[in-house]
Amino acid sequence: MSARPRAHAGFDLHKRMWVVGIGLGLGSTILVGRAMQLQVIDRGFYQQQGDARFVRELPIVASRGMILDRNGEPLAISSPVESVWVNPKELLRAPERIPELADALGIPRDELASRLSARADKEFVYLKRRMNPDDAARVVALDIPGVSSQREYRRFYPQGEAMAHILGFTNIDDRGQEGLELAFDDWLTGKPGAKRVIRDNRGRIVENVDLVRAAQPGRDLTLSIDRRIQYLTHRELRNAIAETGASSGSAVVLDVHTGEVLAMANLPTFNPNSVGSAPSDAHRNRAVTDLLEPGSTMKPLTVAAALEAGVIAPETLFNTSPGWIPNGKYRTTDTHNYGVLDTTGVIRKSSNVGAALIARRLSDVQFNDFLRRFGYGRSTGSGFPGEAAGLFPQPARWSGTTKQTMSYGYGLSVTPLQIATAYAALGNGGLLHQPSFIHGENKPAHRVLDPRIAAEVLRMMQTVTEPGGTATRAAILGYHVAGKTGTSRKASGGGYSRRYIGYFAGLVPVDRPRFAMVVAVNDPDPARGSYYGGVVAAPVFHNVMEGALRLMDVSPDNLDAWLAAQASADAKRQRAGGSAAPAMPAPAAVPGRAP
Repeated sequence: MSARPRAHAGFDLHKRMWVVGIGLGLGSTILVGRAMQLQVIDRGFYQQQGDARFVRELPIVASRGMILDRNGEPLAISSPVESVWVNPKELLRAPERIPELADALGIPRDELASRLSARADKEFVYLKRRMNPDDAARVVALDIPGVSSQREYRRFYPQGEAMAHILGFTNIDDRGQEGLELAFDDWLTGKPGAKRVIRDNRGRIVENVDLVRAAQPGRDLTLSIDRRIQYLTHRELRNAIAETGASSGSAVVLDVHTGEVLAMANLPTFNPNSVGSAPSDAHRNRAVTDLLEPGSTMKPLTVAAALEAGVIAPETLFNTSPGWIPNGKYRTTDTHNYGVLDTTGVIRKSSNVGAALIARRLSDVQFNDFLRRFGYGRSTGSGFPGEAAGLFPQPARWSGTTKQTMSYGYGLSVTPLQIATAYAALGNGGLLHQPSFIHGENKPAHRVLDPRIAAEVLRMMQTVTEPGGTATRAAILGYHVAGKTGTSRKASGGGYSRRYIGYFAGLVPVDRPRFAMVVAVNDPDPARGSYYGGVVAAPVFHNVMEGALRLMDVSPDNLDAWLAAQASADAKRQRAGGSAAPAMPAPAAVPGRAP
């Protein structure tokens, strides 16, 4: 009886072991199968899910190309900065760290908390951009959840206000907004790269996995601008505005033989390193955007048109008495009764009556076609953003007084750059270049005037800066200067006000012109002395060109005048008993002849 229960118990134990074994086997098979599914079959899916949480593809910011002057001096460079950003989802899990972060960034605590709450569904929000890298590193070192930084670039302009209107500026994303920064934005902008990194659960980069795409920096841009001449132009224009009480002013310097813009200055100006510190109106490059009636700077073109048409000669006489002639129901008047003037005298004395008498000999079509050939009524083609084409009506829209009024610079509107381009063509023997801001661009020139006529007009313009002319303050010792003053009344309320624009446009040296320069001084205060172009604008030309001729080592074409002035100064010093006297400024050296 007792053996039967023992046999039954052994059988039960064997059965249990068999069941357990089967269970363990099934469990192992399931585990192996699951592992197989996770590591082999569904490996890609789970790897993707893991990467989505910890692997990120981050942009590599590309630096913007430098802008250089014609001599390789930097005008705009990009400096590395850091921008601090946050993942609001992560930071909001640790709200007690928000005040600490706000204090570190210099942001009011309530403002930061509000910004985070409003963007709680985002994974990337900038907190502060363009920070000093050391300051950004101190913020990141606080080890606040979700806070990190990334490299960016900030544009810096070493020349500040002096170059502002030419260069323009970039926005916070380093894209061009004005000036040549905008015109050549695609050229200057680099191509960002990308890299894969592994971040930990607090958003910190723990490993660089792969370089997806290398960043390509932007290309450098070499301008035609000469930094030294630009500084001179800005300084002298600023001084003139301060002395005359004018509201604004512009100046342009062109290389006569290439059309390259060597300098372009405007006032008021702004600091491109702190764009928001000046009103937006100060951002305007008045030399290419503002339309002005050119006044008497038109007279050399009127004379050139008549010489080309063969209706006058340099010795032709014009009776300007009694100092006015009818112009419809109005009068064309001179400041004085100049009596009988030859063609050169019309230029030298800036006679409106003389210019009108000359224009009367031209047909409307002849006058219109000539001025359009010199670029009036269309953009110069410089490529500068926002450049104005000017206002120059077709002859079909002219009244009976239009041509006469245009002959001395009213009834049409141009930019200072257009005047400079036309004068450069006179100085270049009748070859007109499109102005260019890029060094070595070499835009093709086309002939607009016979070189013999261009030379005749230059000789007439030379008398303007000599004794008896209207711009003796533009004369430069050692050089012959050709130029023309202009004093244009400003239009107002359908007529003309008692406010003026004073001009001087000139070329130097006359024997082989190298520079063309236009100066426009807008709304000078008559109480400060004068509003005439020969007084308010000509000295700017003198001071800038005197410096430019030295800087560019341009040989003088009137050395005898300099030697005579030097001898006179020496004689005066000797008569004074040998007392010291200021040395005469020496012109640029002449090969084979000591000054």
